Amino acid sequence: MSRTVTLVTLAIVIVAIGIVFAQGPGPRPGGGGRGGMGGPGGGGSVEQQKDPVAKDAEEKAILDILADMNKNQSGGMMNVSPADGRLIRMLVESTDAKKAVEIGCSNGYSAIWTCLGLRKTGGKLITHDMDEGRSKLARENFKKSGVDGIVTLIFGDAHETVKKLEGPIDILFIDADKEGYGDYLKQLLPKVRPGGLILGHNTAMARGNDGMGGFIEAITTNPDLDTLFLNPGGQGMSLSIKKR
Repeated sequence: MSRTVTLVTLAIVIVAIGIVFAQGPGPRPGGGGRGGMGGPGGGGSVEQQKDPVAKDAEEKAILDILADMNKNQSGGMMNVSPADGRLIRMLVESTDAKKAVEIGCSNGYSAIWTCLGLRKTGGKLITHDMDEGRSKLARENFKKSGVDGIVTLIFGDAHETVKKLEGPIDILFIDADKEGYGDYLKQLLPKVRPGGLILGHNTAMARGNDGMGGFIEAITTNPDLDTLFLNPGGQGMSLSIKKR
């Protein structure tokens, strides 16, 4: 399957995902007045959502570690939700990404979701963080999950360390200091390949177009980008494609 066909198919899937997740809790048309992921009762298609099913022993081991991290390490880590992580994995694997960049590693939860896709594409992840304790924990989690060979953690202020990054970047995921999103985008957009994807986490926190250091304004007005806003985990996620 060509990359063009893959991206067209991906676009259809993402629009469908966006429509479903944007529904959120509350009544759904024809759903008997009940809906929303994790909500009580049936009636809405969102409630049919189940945990991912492992294809092989390696994937099961990684999913088990992710479940344990979500249960026992999430406090104070500002991690993505499991739904966010699954979406990132889907995007990585479906686009055959070879180089992913993450700004904001924390304990490595979203990075491991990313690597779950990269292990099948033959790709690598470069992630950044400036918290010594979290970075140490992330490295331990990478080794435990067996993805340490495909991920590099850069320690330091990402506003400075990203200057050394080389392109082309297939997928860029930003989940760090919110006011700094605009600067990260400004520095890294030229390094994202045409057809590449840019994800911004916690966009539900943005206040107006100047929110997140002008990030929202930039991704919605730049003619080189097309952006959808999704809500897989309730925290908000922007998904932008750098047009060819």
